[in-house]
Amino acid sequence: MDINQIRKLMRLIQSSDITEIEVTEGDQTVRISRKGAAPDVQHYMMPQPQHFSAPAAPAPAASPAPAAPIAADEPLHVVSSPMVGTFYRASSPDAAPFVSEGSKVKKGDTLCVIEAMKLMNEIEAEYAGIVEKIMVENATPLEYGQPMFVITPTA
Repeated sequence: MDINQIRKLMRLIQSSDITEIEVTEGDQTVRISRKGAAPDVQHYMMPQPQHFSAPAAPAPAASPAPAAPIAADEPLHVVSSPMVGTFYRASSPDAAPFVSEGSKVKKGDTLCVIEAMKLMNEIEAEYAGIVEKIMVENATPLEYGQPMFVITPTA
């Protein structure tokens, strides 16, 4: 088969709905294929990330105010999602959650799993501390940079 015949086959594929053709002539075989139309893409609206800040110090009052659960001068650290995916609190539906509010974590402890493109990515604590708040519900979608946990560092 010569190059002119191959070019004719290429033009035939380009000008039609054919996505692949294979021609055998004697002991020679030529296969020409092209990518089909792009697959339908579904777009989902993701919730906007919530911004979490330390509560303000209570205003002075005549009667003593109840103590805030997190003191205003304590440093709070928000653990944000490093990727887009689905948030899971446990390794499987019937397993116990990795952490709960009030849990003490050490550096390297698994906080959660994020499923992205069929891969399970364990998210580890970057420092020791106490989990003050879990800001995402189990099995919900996450955006990149979305806050997941609030952790108060410990020494």
